[in-house]
Amino acid sequence: MFDLSTKLTDRQRELLEYLRQYQRENGVMPSTRDIQRHFGFSSQTAAMSHLRALEKKGVIQRHSHKARAVVFPEDLERAEILDIPLYGMIPAGYASPQEQQADGSIAVDVNTLGLGRNAKAFALKVRGESMIGANICDGDMVILEAKEPRPRDIVAALIDGETTLKRFVVKDGQPYLQAENPDFPDLIPANELLIQGVMQALIRQVGRD
Repeated sequence: MFDLSTKLTDRQRELLEYLRQYQRENGVMPSTRDIQRHFGFSSQTAAMSHLRALEKKGVIQRHSHKARAVVFPEDLERAEILDIPLYGMIPAGYASPQEQQADGSIAVDVNTLGLGRNAKAFALKVRGESMIGANICDGDMVILEAKEPRPRDIVAALIDGETTLKRFVVKDGQPYLQAENPDFPDLIPANELLIQGVMQALIRQVGRD
């Protein structure tokens, strides 16, 4: 354990508490822009400087050249941690044309999620309400693994060039995507259905409206 009262300045203690609270509420670490905004720093460089100071004092660990890649040493001692890329929004509504671009990474406990160390996993934020019947809500984060789906798996899919999060169904040999909300139609591919990942876990922000 660290004696924070002697090792850290008041500002460093405030930043450490902010990191812990943000991770509890959002499931990921804040970006340097989030830190800059929260504390009113003049630049993201100033936020990075404060993170480096915490790292030098041993209360966090950072992966260079990765956004949001901050972990607490005690978490590393308790579990086997895997950094997985965090992408942008995926529609859980009508499919929409968009290219997914990495927005940093998040650290997850592979044992808790049942992921192998070499799993090809990634995270996406959910937009829309087509999966509320499966308790997947707008603003949730889903952890997915790139692997072959089984019928009834919830998947991130590219259907005729558009991305969406739906349940994978096969009926009479015909695969299609099923919503978990009667207000949304099933999606039947006209030309292409590519499964990008199978959902393994759900992260929900605490206290979200």
